[in-house]
Amino acid sequence: MGSILRVPSKVSAEEAALPGNGIAAKEEAPTGPASKIFTPLAIGNGTLTLSHRIVLAPLTRNRGLPLKPTATPSDPNRVWYPDSLVAEYYAQRTTPGGLLITEGLPPNLIGNGMPGVPGLFCPEQVAGWKAVVEAVHAKGGYIYAQLWNAGRASIPQHTGMPTISASATPYEDDECYPYPPPGESKQVRYRDFPPTELSVEGIKEQIGDYVLAAKRAVEECGFDGVEVHGGNGYLPEQFLSSNINKRTDDYGGSPEKRCRFALELMEALAEAIGENKLAIRLSPFGLYNQARGMQRLETWGHLCRELKRKHRLSYVHFIEPRYEQVHSLEEKNKFLESWGIPDVSLALFREIFGDTPFFTAGGWNDKNVWGVLEDGTYDAFAIGRLYLSTPDLLERLKEGKKMNQYDRSRFYGPFEDRTIGYTDYPTWEGVEAWGGKLVD
Repeated sequence: MGSILRVPSKVSAEEAALPGNGIAAKEEAPTGPASKIFTPLAIGNGTLTLSHRIVLAPLTRNRGLPLKPTATPSDPNRVWYPDSLVAEYYAQRTTPGGLLITEGLPPNLIGNGMPGVPGLFCPEQVAGWKAVVEAVHAKGGYIYAQLWNAGRASIPQHTGMPTISASATPYEDDECYPYPPPGESKQVRYRDFPPTELSVEGIKEQIGDYVLAAKRAVEECGFDGVEVHGGNGYLPEQFLSSNINKRTDDYGGSPEKRCRFALELMEALAEAIGENKLAIRLSPFGLYNQARGMQRLETWGHLCRELKRKHRLSYVHFIEPRYEQVHSLEEKNKFLESWGIPDVSLALFREIFGDTPFFTAGGWNDKNVWGVLEDGTYDAFAIGRLYLSTPDLLERLKEGKKMNQYDRSRFYGPFEDRTIGYTDYPTWEGVEAWGGKLVD
């Protein structure tokens, strides 16, 4: 999807919002127009040049319209599509030469993990996303479609199909699916609906659906490229994670074999739409959706070295190490100890990818972005929460103006009043009349 951030109960929101190493703005770093943020960046192997280095991160918002508006509990709606409101949302956040990454788009019905999420597997969805792309292009922006397969992070009552994963590994605790199933009032536990292990034929089918969705995105909708969601405990990361992937065939049992699904997926997509239009998002130190596997450096190191060796990707997109689903510093340190890593950073992966444009996401804001690009740590920032609440974020960042405070309760729908907390956040000119709060 884009990813849901559940701030742990025993860690402050401020601490959870920081990147893994508590990165802060560099002392005496250039700010405003003098920052490297406002310089061009070539992606797509030189086929696209961004005018600045602030990217809209992928953000699940659950604002799609139901394809079956007269659904009933016994005959629920299972497919959603984007309409003019979704196009308005993306257009509001478009800047000339700026890049937007969509929310996660399921390439098929079985891969959809949440209600209200518009996928990319039926004509109505294709038409809706084409209108979104046209709205972004009309304002001079660029937009990539993120493809997202939730795998076991769903329930069969939602999709009407069996849940799939690398292995038939149930969740380890009482974590619940975030929405009551259709026709019910209570949430259900993931572990009560364990996934089905994909057969080798099933793996090929899932890759085939990704390919069809990527072709629709580029050839029919006009997206500038496609980003694979390979992190946050969704299907590709379910194959990468040793605690989930229990296979003993060519897709599991070692770091190299656990990488096979992701590598075959990227190979198929590169062949279908071209490397210039292909990117991937990864979270090598994430714990989200119970992706708590071992051999982190061995597994993700192999994956990234192979991706770099085989492909000239448009860019790579990494999520900073954070406190996702970790409830204390002590628990975080236990994970690090079990991995044999004294501390975590993305430095290894930056080194592996070399001159491939390297995006970072997770906890970045108007206070801590300064000076980071200048020292070559990263090439661009993907910003989510502040960007969803501040449609003119780039301009305010340049001019040193405060950002709109987001309303967390309106992050994820579905809602009947879809505009609230979605398209009603003002630009700076409308802040005074807005009546909402600004971030200090």
